[in-house]
Amino acid sequence: MAPEKKGFFETVKESQVWRSMFRHGYADTPRNRILQISSNVFLHLHPTKVPRHAVRIRFTWCAGGVTFLFYLITVVTGIILMFYYRPTAETAYHDIKYLQFDVPFGMIMRNMHRWAAHAMVIAVWIHMLRVFMTGSYKPPREFNWVIGVNLLVFTLLLSFTGYLLPWDQLSIWAVTVGTNMARAAPFFGHEGPFANLIGVDKRYDMRSLLTGGRLVGGATLLRFYVLHCIFIPLIASVLMIVHFWRIRKDGGISGPL
Repeated sequence: MAPEKKGFFETVKESQVWRSMFRHGYADTPRNRILQISSNVFLHLHPTKVPRHAVRIRFTWCAGGVTFLFYLITVVTGIILMFYYRPTAETAYHDIKYLQFDVPFGMIMRNMHRWAAHAMVIAVWIHMLRVFMTGSYKPPREFNWVIGVNLLVFTLLLSFTGYLLPWDQLSIWAVTVGTNMARAAPFFGHEGPFANLIGVDKRYDMRSLLTGGRLVGGATLLRFYVLHCIFIPLIASVLMIVHFWRIRKDGGISGPL
């Protein structure tokens, strides 16, 4: 009797190339399911066991997962929008209009990015409220609470830096007001408290750092574009990884009080 011919995927899985990348052929047992998660570079950030209360919507509100989902939507749609946007004062507004009215599905893509960003701000506030109301910030999770507060700040900064990119009158004057508030920042604003301790003045303070000059202009747009697309997302992504990892290290999602 002729041996049964192996399929393509079976042949690939038995090859040395496949075994060099995936070294374990786990049988479907409870212990091996845990090993599959703990030995995976992505899955090991999450707990290997999830308590029953952690999947109850009335306890978690799914706020943390929903916030992360909106973040992924903004990242994917933002990368697509970058193909049609140039961060210069001469072209930014026209690129937005071209994207909105001439690019196929451009308006849908821009609105997905915009509304996902708004929804992310709302969801992260709801998540922080849930964590506070359930006492999930208490030991041993106080460090992760601090990470979450920093993620809240960076979420607001993402929303603020993206506000200027359409380069219309609403965004320009809104950012003008926002950057003027930076003049009163402690230590780093020349009108703020303790500014004299480090010697900042109106030429070199937090506002001038954000605007790149005396007024909101082309330099401001470029700085906000870099902050919005590169600098803040990188920091936020690292903090999210630490946030997920700490949830696993702290024993998963905290239980009801």
